[in-house]
Amino acid sequence: MIDYTPLYRKIRETALATWAEQLPEQLESLFNDNLHGDFPAWLEVLGSLPKLAADHVDLESGTLSVRSDSPADEQTRAQIRQLLMHLHPWRKGPFDIHGVNIDTEWRSDWKWDRLRDHISPLDDRTVLDVGCGNGYHCWRMLGAGAKVVIGIDPTQLFLAQYMAIRHFLGEQLPIYHLPIGIEHLPANLRAFDTVFSMGVLYHRRSPIDHLMELKACLRQGGELVLETLVIEGDEGHVLVPADRYAKMRNVWFIPTADTLAGWLERCGFKDVRIVDETVTSREEQRATEWMRFESLSDYLDPGDPSRTLEGYPAPRRAIIVATSP
Repeated sequence: MIDYTPLYRKIRETALATWAEQLPEQLESLFNDNLHGDFPAWLEVLGSLPKLAADHVDLESGTLSVRSDSPADEQTRAQIRQLLMHLHPWRKGPFDIHGVNIDTEWRSDWKWDRLRDHISPLDDRTVLDVGCGNGYHCWRMLGAGAKVVIGIDPTQLFLAQYMAIRHFLGEQLPIYHLPIGIEHLPANLRAFDTVFSMGVLYHRRSPIDHLMELKACLRQGGELVLETLVIEGDEGHVLVPADRYAKMRNVWFIPTADTLAGWLERCGFKDVRIVDETVTSREEQRATEWMRFESLSDYLDPGDPSRTLEGYPAPRRAIIVATSP
């Protein structure tokens, strides 16, 4: 269904060789037994996408873009737009595909701008992006010089969106999206140079276990880039929502940034640095024609946008960088 042979071939010659032996069976089982009911329809969409030359690919600007020396005509752009709309909702981006602007829910480029000057250079690094969504940040990592980027996210719609973008940006580029969770990686892999976990920790019932899983993916001296919801306050303070947070049921622990830094140190990480704290704005996360469901404005108290509908502090996000021992 999806040819991962280039990935297997590439990682067999690296510290990921152990995973390369397990991965084909894992993916075969997933696609045989746990395929989303809409996936065949998404594959039809992918098979209908027009083939256009990727003469100009920009992975470094905020809007990831691709263009041909022979610009797509209006009819072709309308076709691309109609097909990609079948993969709604688009949450991470933005993208510009031969003149079709995919205005996603999140301005994911703003997050990248906040972190890129605080992380180790990605040149020649093997990178893992945990909870990568449709792969927007994976492309940015590749644009920043990474040797290989592997994104994992179990949501199969995001895999379809990634495949659509890959169709236009280039099939041979060393970036891969796997529809699995971090729990499917071999224990104590210790192989990646850089691991990103962005927008994942607060969805985990055990945040400490997640931090230990991330450490197990990193080689000695490798770098963790962690981004998650936080609250203001002193070290030791943690918000545990009684039920929902910003209408989300699956939010378990929201610590202060200092508390999170302490958790990382307790897990053995070194050189822990809080490099950014930013309140999420309604300009950064909002509904668009490419994501027509509720978004941040619908999650905040209309009388006091500094609070969620449930009365908790409005979303605030921190970026922490740390080194694996």
